[in-house]
Amino acid sequence: MPTPQEQFEAFASQLPVGRDPKSVRRRLEAMEAVLERMFVVPGINRPIGLDSILGLVPVLGDIVTASMGAWLVWEARNLGMSKFQVARMAGNVGIDTLLGAVPLVGDLFDFVFRSNSRNLRIIKRYLDKHHPSTMTVEGEVVATPGSRR
Repeated sequence: MPTPQEQFEAFASQLPVGRDPKSVRRRLEAMEAVLERMFVVPGINRPIGLDSILGLVPVLGDIVTASMGAWLVWEARNLGMSKFQVARMAGNVGIDTLLGAVPLVGDLFDFVFRSNSRNLRIIKRYLDKHHPSTMTVEGEVVATPGSRR
């Protein structure tokens, strides 16, 4: 039977905590899923996440979700993405935050405008172009020419 330390090390080795593009991609995909697709609304089968749920809490919810969205932008900046791409992503978070702060209308806007999903698409396009070894197809890493599997 493994010791608690061995169990922790086995669990920690599976977490995407590295700075390599593959780990960054996994972290960002997980954060986007939490923010935008954590639960499915029964009846309409529409996924929602913390962005929509916390947006119901006045001021504090918008600050928290804006901070989490800003983290995606910060990770994109650390990947070396262009200033234009980072500014576009920051604009998505800004629009989501500003319009999401309006009572009731903002909550509906959060339900429709998924800034984190938009930002993840921008990051994925960058990673697919500049780091093709991180590309995934339905959870599996895609082999690139010259790579060993």
